[in-house]
Order: sequence, then C-alpha cells, then structure tokens
Amino acid sequence: MTSPKTSQQIERHLKATRQRLWDKPAGSIIKLSDFRLRITDGPNAYMQYKDIFIRGIYRFESDCPDPTVIDGGGNMGIASLGFRQQHPQCRLTVFEPDPAVEAMLSENLSRNKIEGVTVITAGLAATDGTTTFAPDGSAGGRVDNDAAGTTVKIVRLSTYVADSIDFLKLNIEGEELAVLQELESAGRIRNVQKMVVEYHGWATGPQRLGALLDLLDRNGFRYFVHDFDNETCTVTKPPFRRRPRADWFCLVFAQRVDS
Repeated sequence: MTSPKTSQQIERHLKATRQRLWDKPAGSIIKLSDFRLRITDGPNAYMQYKDIFIRGIYRFESDCPDPTVIDGGGNMGIASLGFRQQHPQCRLTVFEPDPAVEAMLSENLSRNKIEGVTVITAGLAATDGTTTFAPDGSAGGRVDNDAAGTTVKIVRLSTYVADSIDFLKLNIEGEELAVLQELESAGRIRNVQKMVVEYHGWATGPQRLGALLDLLDRNGFRYFVHDFDNETCTVTKPPFRRRPRADWFCLVFAQRVDS
C-alpha cells in the first residue's frame, strides 16, 4: 500500500483507517500497510499505526545497511514491523514482558515472514529478576508490585548493549529513566547512537522528565521533545489546564554528538 503524500490525503487516509479499525475486537487479524497482523485491540492498533507508520516517530537514518536496533516494549509488533520496513536488514532485538502479548508479537513476525529477530520475553528494568506486571486490558500495562497481575521476568538493558547500538526505542510504561540510569552506571549508555524514549507522565507519580533530560545531556546527547498530535495526547495542548488525574506522554529523541 502506497502511503498518502499530501496532508489532506494523510488525514483522509487516517480517518478511513480509524473507522475501519476502531471497533475491531481483541484478537482480530487486520491489514496495516504491507502487513497482516493479529491485534490486542482496535484503538491501539490504529494509534500505533498512525504514530509509527504515518507520523514516523521511530524512523531513523543510518549509513549502515544492517543497523543494530533494540525495541524495548515490543507490544504486538507494529514498531518492529516498521523497523524492518525501513531497514530490511536491521539486526533487531525485541523485549516484551507480557507472555500473551509476546506470543502475538511472535505470531505477527512469523505471519509476515520477518526472520532473524531476537524476541526476549522479559521487561527492561534496573535489575535482573522478576516483578509484577499489571496489564491494562489492551496494549499496555505497568510494572506494579502492589497490584494484581502477572509475574514477569525483568532484565538489565546494559547486558545487551556491550557493542554499538544504532537505534534504541524505549516505551516501557514508566521504567525508562531507571533503565537509562542503569545503562549509565554500567558505562554503556554511550554505546547508543540514537534513541527515542517515550516518557510517561503519570498523574499521580513523580515528575522525572527533567532527570531524564539531564542524564542525556551529561552523556553527550542532544535531544528534542515532542508531545504527539492532539489525537494521541490531548492533555499537553493549549489552552493549558492541569488535570490532576490526567496522564500525559511525550517522546524524547536523542542523538550522540560527542563521538
């Protein structure tokens, strides 16, 4: 499927895609771009397709024909399919803690004949071990040892960053800062050349965006911050009004400049 080109074509395409997907039940098999895949639910399939394939939030340039990519928080595999569409020879490692979602991810890679991907059924964290993962009933969830959920394996990212990583994607439900701090402590954060981190601004949690940006700055990265479009994140759009129970999200793109 050829992607639409003009802004009007893009919006018409997204409107039609939203109407087609929004009411799809969990477990449906759908067509997205050049792929067929099983989905966790219609709304998240649409939103991920919009942000990843149309808005291009994880697209990156590389002079390497087979860049090394880590997909932290693989979910149903839409980002992984996007990486392989842009960089067909990329060496891809995917982490997904929820066993049920990981099974869907692996099924989608197999269905679309995506080979040579390392899928690790584990979440990324500051330590190795296990934790409780509380799924949200659709495409996400949170690490929460005080909530009912599934016991999942967690691993340190630094174990997998011994060599240069061309691109790192982290969307791990609020654990991003802890994972990057561990990577810094291990002396391996400078092995990452480019990254996109999804910061989760939980309404009732501590504010950690400043600490995340400071970490990137002191390790030789320049960064941009982007708060998605109005459909993905309405909370951050003017007129500004603090909503005590409203979570918000943003993307942080960072690139090493001190090589």
